[in-house]
Amino acid sequence: MTPSLHFPRGLQLQFLGHASFKLTTSSGKVILVDPWLEENPVCPEELKKQEKADIILITHGHADHLDQNLPQLLEKTGAPVVAPTEVLRYLTECRGVSKTEAMNRGGSIRLCGQKISMTLAYHHAYVWLNDEQVGYFHEAAGYVLETEEGLRLYFAGDTGVFGDMQLIGKLYRPDIVLLPIGDRFTMGPTEAAYAIELLNASYVIPFHYGTFPFLTGTVGELREATKERAGLTIREMQPGEVLTAETL
Repeated sequence: MTPSLHFPRGLQLQFLGHASFKLTTSSGKVILVDPWLEENPVCPEELKKQEKADIILITHGHADHLDQNLPQLLEKTGAPVVAPTEVLRYLTECRGVSKTEAMNRGGSIRLCGQKISMTLAYHHAYVWLNDEQVGYFHEAAGYVLETEEGLRLYFAGDTGVFGDMQLIGKLYRPDIVLLPIGDRFTMGPTEAAYAIELLNASYVIPFHYGTFPFLTGTVGELREATKERAGLTIREMQPGEVLTAETL
């Protein structure tokens, strides 16, 4: 285990591929973040059907984050969905979803023993309404999730680097920072390296890279860009891999 990181025993963080994560607390609470599953080309087949969730967090409405089968998942699990306002409007007005938790960037709520803070993300987004039309335009969000055990994770979502990441680092002091590095539609390794400095991060999990050919950023490039930063762990997770206190 990284000496500077306290990762509670019994807690699990699983990478579902691309930008999707599953967090299971020591008491068995399940939080899904951007669960793009059935159409996700890198999500392992056995993980495409999730049977349990207590909270579902959506950062924005792009199709690789807002799964078209999300309403069925919500109905099956009974979980509330947290998302930017326009995404919730789409889900309620167009998809019949009723169990939602409204919040906005800068606010925090408590659900199922977990503290959720919605943060800024620099990423303009929309929802695909059909093959020819988009709507419900909005700005994406990130989340700082503080688990019942006290572990703080910053899910940046799709974003570029921005100066207020320094405030996120100071306000929430995340233990684990999850950053996109694929470039083109989000920050690439160079920008992510600067985000790490702003956040004063010591344990980083990259995501949103390599799924498609045009997402060209690599973990190797991020390691090179941060090689002078002492005490930094960059953990490259494979789809399906589970992070625990024992495998940290």
